[in-house]
Amino acid sequence: MTPELTQRIALAETRIFKAVFPSTTNHYDTLFGGTAMQLMDEVAFIAATRFSRKRMVTVSSDKIDFRIPIPAGTIVELIGRVARIGNKSLDVEVDIFTEEMYSDARQHAVAGTFTFVAIDEHKVPISVL
Repeated sequence: MTPELTQRIALAETRIFKAVFPSTTNHYDTLFGGTAMQLMDEVAFIAATRFSRKRMVTVSSDKIDFRIPIPAGTIVELIGRVARIGNKSLDVEVDIFTEEMYSDARQHAVAGTFTFVAIDEHKVPISVL
């Protein structure tokens, strides 16, 4: 991998912080899995777009591991990183970390991979680079 490509990947890394409010939790007072996946797809989309600077669409999500529940009243950090670059597609790995509001406790809660394809104005796949 060229130094330019390595730098481009590093610059595309995307981090988003969110507070987990009761309106986003289930009857167990933990973040809905679907809400977590929506947030992950959003951060992955931003990372993919920042990397390619082209129109990107999600074409698949790979295995998503929900390692620990994310309780209401916590802060989550989502980190998206370009993990694989193909011709017309790329993969973005997304991790969610949870932090307690009033302590330094931090845990890796969720991990997954999203695949994106670059498209032109006619929705035809094009090169990601």
